[in-house]
Amino acid sequence: MKAILNNYRQSPRKMRLVVDAVKGKTVAQAQAMLALMPKIATVPLRKLLESAVANAKENQKVTNAGALVITDFRVDPGVVLKRSMPRAHGSAYQILKRTSKVTLVLSEASSKLKAKS
Repeated sequence: MKAILNNYRQSPRKMRLVVDAVKGKTVAQAQAMLALMPKIATVPLRKLLESAVANAKENQKVTNAGALVITDFRVDPGVVLKRSMPRAHGSAYQILKRTSKVTLVLSEASSKLKAKS
C-alpha cells in the first residue's frame, strides 16, 4: 500500500516538518493533524494520504481503512531547477528551485505489531 508524489515544487526541508509530525500515526490521526496544521505542505500530503488509502482499498482489498498505520513517510530531494538572477556589473547569481519526492507506505496495524514481536 504505497503512494508516491514526484517533483512537488516545494523544498524537502519544509516538507519534512509536516511529514515528521505525522509519521507513525494511524490514518485517522494523520488526516486530523494535516487538516489543522497551518503549513502549505499539508494540502498535497493529505491528497497523497487519501491516494494511498484508495490504493489499499482497491489493490489490497483492505476493508477497514481506520486500521491502517503510516509505516514509512519519506521526503527525498527531487530535481533541482537552476535559474539565475542578474546582479551588479553584469554578473549573475544562481537560484536553486528545489523539488521534493514524497513516498508514503501504509500497513495494517496488526501486521505492524507482529513485526515488532
